[in-house]
Amino acid sequence: MIIRIVVGILIYILISFQISLATPLFDSTSTSVSLKSDSKNDVDYTKLSIVGGSTACLITYGFILQNNLWWKGEKSDFYFNFERDWRYAKGADKLGHFFLPYFITGEYAQALEWCGVDNVSALWYSAGLGLAHQTFVEIRDGFSKDMGGGYLGFSWGDMGANIIGASFPILQQKSEFFQRFNFKISYYPSNTYNSGAYSSIIDDYESTFHWLTFSPRIFLPNSISNDFPKWINFAIGHSVKQLDGYGGGNHELFLSLDWNLSAIPIEGKFWKTLARTLDYYHFPAPAVKIYPNVVWYGLKF
Repeated sequence: MIIRIVVGILIYILISFQISLATPLFDSTSTSVSLKSDSKNDVDYTKLSIVGGSTACLITYGFILQNNLWWKGEKSDFYFNFERDWRYAKGADKLGHFFLPYFITGEYAQALEWCGVDNVSALWYSAGLGLAHQTFVEIRDGFSKDMGGGYLGFSWGDMGANIIGASFPILQQKSEFFQRFNFKISYYPSNTYNSGAYSSIIDDYESTFHWLTFSPRIFLPNSISNDFPKWINFAIGHSVKQLDGYGGGNHELFLSLDWNLSAIPIEGKFWKTLARTLDYYHFPAPAVKIYPNVVWYGLKF
């Protein structure tokens, strides 16, 4: 998972300055996709070549790293992982499989719109790209039964999460209801990570937090919601702890404030684009853990 996230981030950094000049795909108060479509854009094939060439190079490099990390050594016949699929991370890995294509779809849609692709088509192409990448990875996992302690293999659960993650930005484009919700990720070192069990924090599900964010204004009467700061949202968070890889461990649930960076009134298309990209990360905020016990945090990292 680490390489896939790094690839997406590197792609964004490479073209972020050019993207900042594009017509925004998202509105100014949310990372949700705009309902508007502009079918009159002319594709700039020079820009498209930059995006396509950069993507091909970075994804190739990413697959080489993945091969060295997870797919090297003894191979197996194609294998469906049913035995440990939902147990080794207690399902937290499915949230990761949802988030990455969700992130890729949103970011690549901006890149393709910079190239002159209309924003509806750009979103569909981006979703297809993210899903194609995840599908290749999942199939390759299917030939790696004996790698990584037996948790690899083709997973229908992972594949389903990949499909939903890539599709969600399209649902946001089609429905104002889904535009009310967004998804973020954050990291904080767990005891397992601090013990040296993982070389990267992104590989540790105990250090990973996934967040569903939404505006409290959807629950407030108009007389109040109009005065409520648009840059403050609510979030529901999830993580896992004490995993043993065989079904042991426990879930954790959180309620938290969330900073809607896309709603901060800043000038300049570059800074607005940067804010929308950073808005995929849940930055520290006051929170309370509500399961399996109650813990209050002045700031939850």
